[in-house]
Amino acid sequence: MNFTQYQVPYPIDQAYQKKVAYFSMEFAVHQPLKIYSGGLGYLSGSHLRSAYELRQNLIGIGILWKYGYYDQARNQDQSLQVQWNEKTYNFLEDTGIKFQIEIHGHPVWVKAYYLNPETFKSAPLFLLSTDLPENDYVSQTISHRLYDANVATKVAQFILLGVGGAKLIDELHFNPDFYHLNEAHGISAAFYLHRKYGNKEEVTKKLVFTTHTPEEAGNEKHDMHLCEKMGYFCGMHMDEVRKLTGITDDQFNHSLAALRFAKYANGVSQLHGEVSREMWNKYDNICQITAITNAQNWQYWADKQLYSFMDDHKMEAFIDRKTYLKKRAMDIVADQTGKILDPKVFTIVWARRFAGYKRADLITRDQERFDALMKNTKYPVQIVWAGKPYPVDYPAINDFNYLVNLSKQYKNVAVCIGYELTLSKRLKQVSDLWLNNPRVPREASGTSGMTAAMNGSVNFSTNDGWIREFINHGNNGFVVPMTDYASMSVEEQDEYDLNQMYEILENHILPMYYDDPHNWRQIVKNGMRDVRWQFDSNRMAKEYYDIMYK
Repeated sequence: MNFTQYQVPYPIDQAYQKKVAYFSMEFAVHQPLKIYSGGLGYLSGSHLRSAYELRQNLIGIGILWKYGYYDQARNQDQSLQVQWNEKTYNFLEDTGIKFQIEIHGHPVWVKAYYLNPETFKSAPLFLLSTDLPENDYVSQTISHRLYDANVATKVAQFILLGVGGAKLIDELHFNPDFYHLNEAHGISAAFYLHRKYGNKEEVTKKLVFTTHTPEEAGNEKHDMHLCEKMGYFCGMHMDEVRKLTGITDDQFNHSLAALRFAKYANGVSQLHGEVSREMWNKYDNICQITAITNAQNWQYWADKQLYSFMDDHKMEAFIDRKTYLKKRAMDIVADQTGKILDPKVFTIVWARRFAGYKRADLITRDQERFDALMKNTKYPVQIVWAGKPYPVDYPAINDFNYLVNLSKQYKNVAVCIGYELTLSKRLKQVSDLWLNNPRVPREASGTSGMTAAMNGSVNFSTNDGWIREFINHGNNGFVVPMTDYASMSVEEQDEYDLNQMYEILENHILPMYYDDPHNWRQIVKNGMRDVRWQFDSNRMAKEYYDIMYK
């Protein structure tokens, strides 16, 4: 294949002719390609799948992480162990493209690999690597670990994605109409493009930005002088950088720079759009922030047989299918944990990235109520937890280990490891209730509940992110009623949410599941129907063309 005059290798739909280069630090396209950590990757993976299905003129630009994010294993006592294992992929194609970029005053060789669209039915994906014999060891490590904990390495990774990605596009002669940054990690591309075009206006015409962070403290900031020394600004003098970005202090705020360079930006739910506009409106010269709600690829995630039986009103077959999906996933849980669960028992799953604000352990914080819930003989319950904490987020790792130790006290509690695409799908199939309890309004969007609903699970959530656009309480899911969170301390908020969760679970959800199965199944089906069109990433990928690439 000729990569020097690259074109997307399938016929492009007339509505999606504009060329787009989509930059992301992580892509969860399919289980075998382990270059993702969590929600951002799941989102970009679904975006590429939908771009392929819709025949959009879009390519992905990412990094080939030699050790991935990390492999989640166990210590002797079942607590979390972080492993870094080398990954090799025979399905990636060497493009033959190799070029140099400057990082920290040194030329660093970059090689480009290619994921063919037909391999996993996704838009073309180019992945950059510095793990080459031509580079010294430090330069090789730039593409070793996703979100490396070393600050200088992380800045180098951002340069590799932004500057390296923009340079790759020039090597491909792809000439995109838009450079789309999925998060601000690749904003160094703007400085590369500024050097290329010689003015900011030309860069702004071509740059769009998706922000995923609902609070300012969560946006990446690095020391300006470190960034300059590392080559982040492509040789631009610091005075010029300050003039272009409007940043006057010594912290380079990647998202603020992106908002000042981009033509358009978007939040990832309607609520997040509001939160973002409010959060950034104290800064001048930022672009318009709209909202495009995240979504997941129905074709990849949904259990088609469940949908078929639902559409044909074959209720017995529908029930059998859900029971089969539960049993199959329970084999995985048993294999990992030694806990044999019962497919007839109401199964709650909490599974996603472990982070403080997501409150994995919230339901366990009232020990008396939790104990009563787990020992309830009238309405039996079993719970499965899974998810990967960031490998140096020790409070989150402690939460994980706490739940592992707690699970040893109960036959009906299990904690799984290896929460990646395949286990994610299986745990959505095993779950009757998908528990999601982030601290409002910390979750920009959250998407795990979308794919849970696509597999016959009912969402039970705090009222945050995409949930506000989806849940009709008691009709297609359950939601903790809103209150004046802004006036509450963190402890008061946690206590309120915990009490509401138990109230709804004990008095509404469990009695309905066991005593009124017809109504319960109606809620399952309503959720499956409502999620199918509104939260399929084909809708999202179309909206990016309609709203952002216009």
